[in-house]
Parts: sequence; structure tokens; C-alpha cells
Amino acid sequence: MVQVFERYGLPLRINTDNGSPWGVPTQPRGSLSALAVWLIRLGIKVTYSAPYHPQTNGKIERFHRSLKAEVLDGRSFADIAGAQDAFDDWRRIYNLERPHQALGLQTPATRYFPSLRSYSSTLAPISYRDEDEVLEVGWNGFVKFKGSESCACRMRCIACQSPLEQIRMQTIALTSCSAITASPKSTWPV
Repeated sequence: MVQVFERYGLPLRINTDNGSPWGVPTQPRGSLSALAVWLIRLGIKVTYSAPYHPQTNGKIERFHRSLKAEVLDGRSFADIAGAQDAFDDWRRIYNLERPHQALGLQTPATRYFPSLRSYSSTLAPISYRDEDEVLEVGWNGFVKFKGSESCACRMRCIACQSPLEQIRMQTIALTSCSAITASPKSTWPV
């Protein structure tokens, strides 16, 4: 991904399924993988399709169907280089020659422009305000705050845009580094 980001820049958003390496299927919904955390820290919004709902990524499913039908079905390749040549030829046709109905019979190349957001290998440090209290989310999705334990997985993960349970706190945000920022004047639990 680094090579792609260096060449084309950073996207605003990546929508993925919930499987590895994008999601953490063994953890509660909304859990972030190390890859997702890295993407978020790069400033990329990571969104997830609904579980077992491939229609959310319909464009990708359609792309895979075309790739299979036009390149893979009924073919075998003598080696990796032969397969790569077939993929490269098809990519050129798909992006530069073949009209796409969803694009008003334009080619993808006519709609492409590189991102203005460049990649940096140095991540900005995570910073908190002096009045923030930083809490680690445990392996089980729970946090302790002022002696009480509560499930952080029910709170809104800003990066994931999952639902926020209404709680009596002035400020709460689950950040990309699995920490909760809470106002010191907050009451806990609800």
C-alpha cells in the first residue's frame, strides 16, 4: 500500500469488507485492525460494509466478475509472468479503452485524477488536551474510569461511524489508537 500511496497519493476514504486484514472478525463489531488504525492515522476515513452484505461493495463485486470472465475463465498460465502480462493487458483495456455504462460510456481514465493528499511515512504523534483523561481499552473491549468498568464497544468509534450510545459525559471519543478521551467532569457509569 505504501508504494501505491507514494505513487497516487492518499484517498479520502477506503470502504472494505469486515474480513482480514481490514476488520477483526473475532472481535466485537467496530474493532479496528492494525491496518485500519494505520490508515486512520494517515487521515484516511475507513468504512466497512455490512457483514454478509457484498452489495455494499457492488462496484468491486462487478469488477471481480468482469476480471474473472474476461481474463481468468478457461485459461491457465505457464507462470506468474504470463499471468501478470494478461492482467496488465486487461488493465490497459479496462481503464483506457473499454466504455463503462456507470460512467456514461466513458473510460475510467477520463475520470481519474491523482490525489492532492501526499503520503508521508512519518505519522503525526497522537495528542490530547491537558484536561483529557486517556484510558486504554482492554483486550475484552472494556475500560475502567473512576473505578467503574464499562464496555467501550457500545460507544461510537469516530473512525468507523458506528452508533453512539447516549451517555452522560461532556466529551467522549474513541480514537484510532484504542483510547478513550473523556472530560474530567464526566459522570460514569450512566
